[in-house]
Amino acid sequence: MRPMRLVCASIVAGTLLSPSGALAQDTAQTLRQEIDQLRRDFDALKQQYGERLSALEAKLAAAEGVAVPAPVQTPPGQPATVAVPEGAAGAGGPTGALPVYGAAVAGSKVFNPDIAVIGDFLGAAGRNAIGGNPELEMHESEAAFQAVVDPYARADFFISFGEQGVNLEEGFLTLTELPGGLLTKVGKMRAAFGKVNTLHNHVLPWTDRPLVIQNLVGGEDGIDDAGISVARLIPNPWLFLEATGQVFRGDSGDALFKSSERGDLSYVGHLRGYQDLSESTNLDLGLSYSRGHNASGIVDGADVGRFATRLYGLDATLRWRPLRRSIYHSFIGRTEWIWSRRDQFDGLQSGMGGYLSGDYQFARRWFAGVRYDRSNHADATSLLDTGGSITLTYWPSEFSQVRGQYRRTNYAIGSTANELLFQFQFSIGAHGAHPF
Repeated sequence: MRPMRLVCASIVAGTLLSPSGALAQDTAQTLRQEIDQLRRDFDALKQQYGERLSALEAKLAAAEGVAVPAPVQTPPGQPATVAVPEGAAGAGGPTGALPVYGAAVAGSKVFNPDIAVIGDFLGAAGRNAIGGNPELEMHESEAAFQAVVDPYARADFFISFGEQGVNLEEGFLTLTELPGGLLTKVGKMRAAFGKVNTLHNHVLPWTDRPLVIQNLVGGEDGIDDAGISVARLIPNPWLFLEATGQVFRGDSGDALFKSSERGDLSYVGHLRGYQDLSESTNLDLGLSYSRGHNASGIVDGADVGRFATRLYGLDATLRWRPLRRSIYHSFIGRTEWIWSRRDQFDGLQSGMGGYLSGDYQFARRWFAGVRYDRSNHADATSLLDTGGSITLTYWPSEFSQVRGQYRRTNYAIGSTANELLFQFQFSIGAHGAHPF
């Protein structure tokens, strides 16, 4: 064994001393030197990056009038940090140090919510002697302020600016960690009655709202009031099921609910069921109920009678979106039917209305749709309005859209209206997702 070991040692020594062995040693040493140099260059660049971000942070703080301490020196190989004032929201851990990457952006919006502004420009051509829109108008500019308050709640505010003034469309606090799995909202909000009533103008698939919403549910604002909402999922092995109960002050426009006393509250209940029919298709069903006092018993500011309005609603939404071609083709079918029972001096007025619509995406940025409308009037159910619409929508991007709509309306009182409506919408800023 010993002679064999000597032979092997001699071979290895000869290899290392040969020209090829010396070359291998030189190559390994050169690579090691290059790796060490890259490490030194990387550490130098990282230090420069941290210094530049610290300087930008200091300039930003000086512009905002906030003093920022000097950056914390850290050993090489660890991410640089920037110190923030003690107790500042968003500070990273007990030491109050934030990682330097993105520190300028994070520090600048620590106390600021996500802000967005959405513009809704409408135009109209044709004839409508009953309820037509102006030829041109900046229908609405919605400003949204949304942020997480703490780990247990978030706040959402939507303020609409119209040509006639400013209105708080919604402003509510959502509590997500209450016992019993309850999702609670407190503030001013759109009621969970049906589908269209919950939607803001800029997410509607049309330039207007269906006749049934205008005649029976208070028009564009609908059931939109200050109150408390409580929702809970109902566990079951078959489908997604959610129940919502809401109590409001009782003022949702003079045409629907009107409160004349402190106890004149309005109530809304909604039961929603959702089920996937296939990997591309799903069905959304809803049942709604609402009750409140109406304004028919208020004459010249005096309450001369106690009359109530009750609404019953049924809504259904069918969505089809193939997974492999989802950005090019999709379809959404919607329908909503509402039954209104309104007490007033001349007796009970019982009327019904609804709409049926379909929207098909035939290209990546193009959508075409149709809608049929039918509705009685809430205070005179012998009057019946019907109508139909055809829409064409183009989305240049997710931040803007252009829509044209032909609308024909047969009013119970007045001449038939034929109109061509067009709409331009655009948004800036970070706007949160709306309910699905």
